[in-house]
Amino acid sequence: MMEFKDKQSIYLQIADYICEQILLGKWPPGERIPSVRDLAGMLEVNPNTVMRTYDFLQGKDIIFNKRGIGYSAAENANELILSYRRERFLESELPEFFRTLYLLNVSMEELQTRYHSFINEAYPTTH
Repeated sequence: MMEFKDKQSIYLQIADYICEQILLGKWPPGERIPSVRDLAGMLEVNPNTVMRTYDFLQGKDIIFNKRGIGYSAAENANELILSYRRERFLESELPEFFRTLYLLNVSMEELQTRYHSFINEAYPTTH
């Protein structure tokens, strides 16, 4: 069961979930992803909501539907996901983040220090 946030449409949150599964290699490009009905059951949501998500991701070419076989991630899904998520982050999440920094008077120096600490703790082997 997925915990949904109030700030964003459920179908977009499901899109993020699908994108994460693809990026994590759990649903590799070219291999089938769960059917609309199966995913709706897994996430305990209406199949119409999942259908809306699949239509949305198809529109971005991240997934495609093969007649009689089902949905799969596109070969270049990872690049498309990164570009879509980055664009959405920069356009909608970052301005909100900057607004909070400004309102709470958080300096860039403090932000940088905390960011480096976060990276060191969360991803110790990647740098």
